[in-house]
Amino acid sequence: MSLHFTERQSRTIAAAITTLSALVILVVVGLLAWLAASFLRAFSGVFLPLTVGAVAAVVSRPYYEWLRNSARLGMTLAVVAVFLSALIPLGLFGWFFGRIVLDQLVGLIAQAPAWWDAVEAWLEDQTPRATALLDGPGRQQVGELIASQQEALLGWLQSLGNQVVAASLGFARGIGTLLSWVITPVYFAYFLTTAGIRFDTEKVLPFLKPDTRNDVKYLVLEFIEIVVVFFRGQMLIAFLQGILYAVGFTAIGLRYGFVIGLVLGLLNVIPYLGSIVGLAIAIPLALVQPDGGLTLIGLTLVVFIVVQQVEGWYLTPKIMGNRTGLHFMAIIVAIFFWGTALGGIPGMILAIPLTAFLASLWRLARQKWIAEIL
Repeated sequence: MSLHFTERQSRTIAAAITTLSALVILVVVGLLAWLAASFLRAFSGVFLPLTVGAVAAVVSRPYYEWLRNSARLGMTLAVVAVFLSALIPLGLFGWFFGRIVLDQLVGLIAQAPAWWDAVEAWLEDQTPRATALLDGPGRQQVGELIASQQEALLGWLQSLGNQVVAASLGFARGIGTLLSWVITPVYFAYFLTTAGIRFDTEKVLPFLKPDTRNDVKYLVLEFIEIVVVFFRGQMLIAFLQGILYAVGFTAIGLRYGFVIGLVLGLLNVIPYLGSIVGLAIAIPLALVQPDGGLTLIGLTLVVFIVVQQVEGWYLTPKIMGNRTGLHFMAIIVAIFFWGTALGGIPGMILAIPLTAFLASLWRLARQKWIAEIL
């Protein structure tokens, strides 16, 4: 017995099947994405150093190629020069802040005897009162309180023991993660000296149709291009912002303004992070330093506003343009989303490239696949 449908019924059935298929595909893709995210979180200690080394190498490649071609350095000397160009500024920052921390730590240690004398004096003053309390009715009350809370006390001690064990395991995992980061310079040197990125879809994906392989190749190369453009542009923008912050803070008389400005500018590798952290650090410092006050706070806010305007109206359009195609609200939401999804700072750093890639994927899907379905 054959079924006959009207044209409208056929269109309705086709639309229902298409919708159901699309839902199944979305569920499968979502499940695969969840499994991939879980896998990356579980083995982040392995993949994060590899990713950092690869991204740093891609960003540093123009400098490396300039050293090879213009400065006529050999491969080994060029790699060493790139390393030193990064390590020397980091060492200077560490020396400066380490000296500040050491000075404060020495002052803290110098104050420790006076604090201990104050504690001893307080204890001597309170000892007669405590003795009188325990010799009187207070002893019985304390004993009853301990007896009534014995079970809760044992539970608390057990919980404390579990926390100590968990902390020990976490410390051991932390040591393992630290050791995995030690190999990052090797990854960096390998990717820096490897010529180009090869992605032969015919060998890697022979089971796909040629059109599908071309789409996959386009998406992979698009993602790589977005990562390269974003990190090269954003690092240059962050460096220039750091210079502007440093000059501005120094000009208005903010203590440690030059170093604070450079650090806050470099934090803007994650968009807006340096500005947010900078407000939380610079404004209290402007208030509490000896010659600080409302005037210095106002000048600090002026520096922030001017630098943000220069970045938004000149630096970003000139250096990066609208390559990511993302609105600033989308950028903020993406930073928090990927920071949560990928576990903190690495997700926040990769938020913009990942979101821009998903936007490119959506445009391709809308133009080719969704148009064919509908």
